[in-house]
Amino acid sequence: MRVAVVGATGFQGGAVARLLTERDHRVRTLSRRPQGDRPPLPGVSCATGDLGDAEAVRQLFTGATHAAVVMPLVYEAKRVRAYARNIADAAVEAGVRRLVYNANTRVPRTATDVAAFETRRIAEEELRESGVPLVVLRPPVYLDNLFSPWNGPALVNEGILAYPLPADVPAAWLSHRDLAHAVYAALTVPGLAGRTYDIGGARSLTGDELAEEFGKGLGRAVRYRALAPHVFEQGLAQAIGPAGAAGVAGIYHHMAAGRDPLLLAGDDGLSAGELSVTPAQVDEWVARQPWQIWASDPEERGAQTLT
Repeated sequence: MRVAVVGATGFQGGAVARLLTERDHRVRTLSRRPQGDRPPLPGVSCATGDLGDAEAVRQLFTGATHAAVVMPLVYEAKRVRAYARNIADAAVEAGVRRLVYNANTRVPRTATDVAAFETRRIAEEELRESGVPLVVLRPPVYLDNLFSPWNGPALVNEGILAYPLPADVPAAWLSHRDLAHAVYAALTVPGLAGRTYDIGGARSLTGDELAEEFGKGLGRAVRYRALAPHVFEQGLAQAIGPAGAAGVAGIYHHMAAGRDPLLLAGDDGLSAGELSVTPAQVDEWVARQPWQIWASDPEERGAQTLT
C-alpha cells in the first residue's frame, strides 16, 4: 500500500505509521512543524503543510492507494469541517481504495454540547458524504495516556493511579500499538467499507479494576484516584495550550457529569472479532513499560537502565 497518514507526527498517527513501515508499506504525511521540530519517523516521507491548505493535502494524497486519518487537537467546528473536506476531496481525486478515520474518541449517539465529540462527528460526516470508501474507528481512552510524566512518578513512587474518570465508569482501555493494529486491519480486511467500530481493549475496567491490573503489572499495590476534570485540564493546558486542553477535557467533564456512563465501555469483543485483532491485557501492557524512569530512587532508575 501507499498510505497517506494524516497525523503521523502525533502519538496515535505515529503508531499507525510505524506499523505500516514495519510491514514495508510506503507512508507519507504532512506536518506544520519545521523539519527539525518533528519527531523521528524512519521510513516516512513528510512534507511541510497544513490541513487547511487544499493544495498541500491534494499533494499528500497524490499516488496514495489508502489513507489513515486522525484529526489534530483542534475543536473549532469550522476549521475541522474545512480540514475534513480537504481530506475527502483529495482522497476522492486520488482514487483512494479505503480511508480509515480514527475519531480518537467515542461519539455519543445524539448531539451534545461537547466540542470534542461534535467536531469529530462533523469530520466523520464530511468524509462519509464524499463517497470515499470509509471505515470509522472510535476508540475509548488510551493506556499510553498513563505512561507519562503526569502519571508515572505517582504510580512508581506512591502507588497512585490518578485519572479524570469517575471510579465507577467502565472503560475499555486501549494501547496506541493495539490501535495501530486495528487501523491496519480496517485498511486491509475485505468488506469493511461503510462500517463503524467502537474498538477497545480486552475488557472494560472501572477505576479500581484498572488499578488492580496496574498492580499486577508493576508488582505492587496500586489504588485509583479520580482526578477532577478541571485539575486535569489545568495541567494539560501547560503542555498543549488552553484551547486544546479545553477540547480534550470536555470529554472528561461529560463523563464526570454521568451523562453517558457506558460511552467508553467495550462491545464484548465484537469489533476486535470483526477486525481479527487481539488487544493486549492491561497487566501485560503495564509490565512491558519502563516505569522506573520515574523512580525517585536513583538506584532503581539505574537498575531499570541496566536491564
